[in-house]
Amino acid sequence: MSVVSMKQLLESGVHFGHATRRWNPKMQRYIYTSRNGIYIIDLKKTADEIENSYKAMFEIVSNGGKVLFVGTKKQAQEAVKEEALRTGHFYVDQRWLGGTLTNFKTIRRRIKRLKDLYEMEEQGTFAVLPKKEVINLKKERERLEKFLGGIKDMQKVPEAIFIIDPRKERNAILEARILGIPVFGIVDTNCDPDDVDHIIPANDDAIRAVKLITWVMGNAIIEAQGGVVEKFEDSEEVNMSEASRNAENKERPRRNKDYKPRGEKSDRKPYVKRDTTVKPDSNATSK
Repeated sequence: MSVVSMKQLLESGVHFGHATRRWNPKMQRYIYTSRNGIYIIDLKKTADEIENSYKAMFEIVSNGGKVLFVGTKKQAQEAVKEEALRTGHFYVDQRWLGGTLTNFKTIRRRIKRLKDLYEMEEQGTFAVLPKKEVINLKKERERLEKFLGGIKDMQKVPEAIFIIDPRKERNAILEARILGIPVFGIVDTNCDPDDVDHIIPANDDAIRAVKLITWVMGNAIIEAQGGVVEKFEDSEEVNMSEASRNAENKERPRRNKDYKPRGEKSDRKPYVKRDTTVKPDSNATSK
């Protein structure tokens, strides 16, 4: 039995890497081929790495470890929040605040302030304060909730972090490295796999791909906590040659329909300087 089926990986677009001009040579061992200027990730290797990461995550949580899901890019925000809430663990889906791990004492003080603001409203303190002061306090609470809401119940630094896109979450990785916290992550063809302890080579831009892999890692946590999760009988092997040929008719999912990678030629017409020289009127009569 498998924790994810090859068919699921294929249908979610997990195999679409980045453009061939934007890659990290260290990811070569996970690349099957390239089509239409896009690298195709070997799904068999992805499936193997998912199984390995699943086992490692299961072991950490079985020993009482807590996990922090980190995904601040738009495509990852919903997935990390959903899985953290489903598993009862923690998440960061907005900007990573420096010192979230390495200076957790300071972060705890900000979390305490957030909880105090909620208590003030519950106890009726807001009702007796001037309206302007209440507005400012609510704005402060809103901002703290935005950045700290996903970790407000985190009593200590986590035993593992799961990140989407090591390039985007560089600061989180650096802090985890300092503290010796193992890093799990979705690593695309433009990333450095050395930044991550438990690598899952996959498309980190397609929402479906991100959600699928994050869901599988969430299942590892739930199973470690004694829950029941779905397993798959992978009777259907995916032909990577066929998958790469099919990729010729598809494009790697973009952030939005107007997105163009840096350096790609634009459809806009080139700028042409207008001739502002004043020409004499040929019909004008000479004096």
